[in-house]
Amino acid sequence: MPDAPVQAHPTAFVQRRYEVPPGATDLLLVRHGASAPYVEGNPFDLVDGHGDPPLSADGLVQADLVCARLAANGVDAIYVSTLRRTAETAAPLAARLGLTVRVEADLREVHLGEWEGGVFRKNVADGHPIAAAMQAEERWDVIPGAESSDALANRVRAAIGRIAAAHPGQRVAAFSHGGVIGQVLAFATGSRPFAFLGAENASISRLVIVSDRWIVRGFNDTAHLD
Repeated sequence: MPDAPVQAHPTAFVQRRYEVPPGATDLLLVRHGASAPYVEGNPFDLVDGHGDPPLSADGLVQADLVCARLAANGVDAIYVSTLRRTAETAAPLAARLGLTVRVEADLREVHLGEWEGGVFRKNVADGHPIAAAMQAEERWDVIPGAESSDALANRVRAAIGRIAAAHPGQRVAAFSHGGVIGQVLAFATGSRPFAFLGAENASISRLVIVSDRWIVRGFNDTAHLD
């Protein structure tokens, strides 16, 4: 009798872990550590119209923790906004890795108009009706004199574009602010403007940028703080 035909084994396709595509920018968006409290009647100093408090004691601890985690995995470049709380949060990472911090002005926090200098915190805590309208309408410029959603989106999009263009194939840590991180991720996902508000102080959110594609890989990672 003829031999039975040999049955070929079908090819198996396993699930693979995600890998950053060649030439992409791996962007780690880090919210600054907790800043000093606002004391009513004692507004924060302003830089270009923006409140500029330093980190609190808790914020300095958070900065050390997040920077230790980032340093362990390595980054190729560090960016901060024009506001000191981002520079103070990034300082331990720059010291550990020997990198020079770069300033990207358009990573600064959303401008809060008449509620700058710490007043925003008080009015939100007090349940001010404008704060309620801001949340309901998902617009910053409900606050008198505050930055419009379009203005914020345009400058933030430009800032991220410049960083990505400067660092193809590299991992970058960008220390920024809650409103900015929320805007970046909302733009990347096409979601509601305030869908990603609420990133914790010293949290890490991750974006992989491939040409004109922005891919969200993580939001509000605080494992290093627990």
